[in-house]
Amino acid sequence: MHKIPVTVITGFLGSGKTTLMRHLLQNNQGRKIAVLVNEFGEVGIDGELLRSCQICDEEDNPNDNIVELTNGCLCCTVQEEFYPTMQQLLQRRDRIDCMLIETSGLALPKPLVQAFRWTPIRNGATVDGVITVVDCQALAAGTLVSDLNALEAQRQADPNLDHETPIEELFEDQLACADLVLLTKVDLVDEATLRRIKNWLQDQLPTGVKIIPCDQGQIQPELLLGFNAAVEDNLDSRPSHHDTEDDHDHDDEINSVQFISDQAFEPKTLIAKLQQLVQQQEIYRIKGFVSVPNKPMRLVLQGVGNRFDSFYDRLWHNGESRQTRLVLIGRKLDQAEIEQAIGS
Repeated sequence: MHKIPVTVITGFLGSGKTTLMRHLLQNNQGRKIAVLVNEFGEVGIDGELLRSCQICDEEDNPNDNIVELTNGCLCCTVQEEFYPTMQQLLQRRDRIDCMLIETSGLALPKPLVQAFRWTPIRNGATVDGVITVVDCQALAAGTLVSDLNALEAQRQADPNLDHETPIEELFEDQLACADLVLLTKVDLVDEATLRRIKNWLQDQLPTGVKIIPCDQGQIQPELLLGFNAAVEDNLDSRPSHHDTEDDHDHDDEINSVQFISDQAFEPKTLIAKLQQLVQQQEIYRIKGFVSVPNKPMRLVLQGVGNRFDSFYDRLWHNGESRQTRLVLIGRKLDQAEIEQAIGS
């Protein structure tokens, strides 16, 4: 039987991975695609978004094609969760054309790819390619790294620099493992800034890795699938900050907090509250569903920093609980404080 080609989609929080996955599923061109989502937080926001794409036949259960791992960062739980999940999917590989794995914003790509060297997985699947999604506007604003020119000058002056923050190391590891980089939100910067970002990124990437600007995840699937890279076989050419370590640790102070309420919110009022909360606490990412008064449709809300996007994705189902459900990811977030700030 053929090996399932697996495309790993990695990138920082809010870079646009889920939007890209949604576009791929909605434009699957007849491919039977299995999806594995690594959600950070117990409320499966991204999994529900993907299920709404309705890629399965009417008689199929979408849950059979979309698997959601909620027990922490995928690269830290490859043995506990990823291995048995892959075993289940490989039993159905005669009905799967390809697989998409969306890592969490905190996951290192290389440990995940290394799991494909395990014999039971290696015999049934191969990593076709690693796609790294990069937020152009965030880079331009210095959100993920410091000033690009200053950072580059500092690194050139001191090749032994060991003062990178964990976010910087993660970003570099994502670039080093990439077969292709998608640069998102390019419409939010001017042409000069876009050229500067692309030039800086190209200098950080392995030789031959291309950068493609991408608007709202809309890109031809043929550009993302079919690399035939067998990434698991050439990991030595994809260096990582953690290559000499037996394991890696994330910042234990990073956590996720859920806000679940029967309360309905006017979008502008809710976003104003969340923006104020972002100013008061170190919050990296907010995403979820909102019940809007007198609206029959569910509002999807996603935020990074002070930047918030929203859209209505579908009607509320009959019998479905019209709850507002948000997941906030940040540092040392307190459940009671979050609930008080949003619900008051």
